[in-house]
Amino acid sequence: MLADQNYVCGRALATVVFLSMKLGRPLFLEGEAGVGKTEIAKAMAAGLGRRLIRLQCYEGLDAASAVYEWNFPAQMVAIRTAEAVGGGDREALTEELFTDEFLIRRPLLEAMSPQPGGAPVLLIDELDRTDEPFEAFLLEALSDFQVTIPEMGTVRAPEPPLVVLTSNRTREVHDALKRRCLYHWVDYPDFTREMEILTARAPEATETLSREVVAFVQKLRTEDLFKKPGVAETIDWAKCLVALDAVELSPQVISDTLGAILKYQDDIAKLQGSEAQRILTEAKSTLEAV
Repeated sequence: MLADQNYVCGRALATVVFLSMKLGRPLFLEGEAGVGKTEIAKAMAAGLGRRLIRLQCYEGLDAASAVYEWNFPAQMVAIRTAEAVGGGDREALTEELFTDEFLIRRPLLEAMSPQPGGAPVLLIDELDRTDEPFEAFLLEALSDFQVTIPEMGTVRAPEPPLVVLTSNRTREVHDALKRRCLYHWVDYPDFTREMEILTARAPEATETLSREVVAFVQKLRTEDLFKKPGVAETIDWAKCLVALDAVELSPQVISDTLGAILKYQDDIAKLQGSEAQRILTEAKSTLEAV
């Protein structure tokens, strides 16, 4: 199913994705940025024909922002309109203000609402960016798949969503949350796997160029860098090289396109001049040995 969506993975990852869907357990994926954690949720949703609902985490994210909020401007318009036409029953107006019409559904509440085509895939992306209070709230929400809206009562998912949580491990996520999930560490792929990924995602690149790109990036990951390039950067770089009509790597073309694979100036500075030539020579030597 994942392969049909151009997502290339190993047996271990495919197995844990299958078990997550079969058992209805949240899937917790950890790994470096750019190794394909988010893409798994996208591939699952596309493969199953389900809606993908994404909650992008950030520092300071709270339950209200993740679950729901009231449309205050629309409520104020309704109040002014009621006053203009003579007021009416205040209690009835209050009840009308806290209905579905004025409710803004955020990702968690949306994922627990009935969806055409079946339960959605809920992606909770970069959970490590949030703080512990939000983790505690999430623990409760994922245990019962229900949330409470004080003005309306408890909303329970008729069919639990398929949940994928990702973390770049900038901090440790609490064990209590991990225990509710099936866990998998998504690592950098080896040469063969990364070639398969690049062939699937950037088929316009020639085999020679693809092999040199993958070999260079694989070698680059062994260097002392602040941020090693992920698979996403490999794909981006190959597409940039194709756009430049490059047929093979050279120190000049590497220097011109380093911004596609490295995102920090200190890392880029390390690869200027003879350093890029050294890594390229070693990468090509590796290819000759294969």
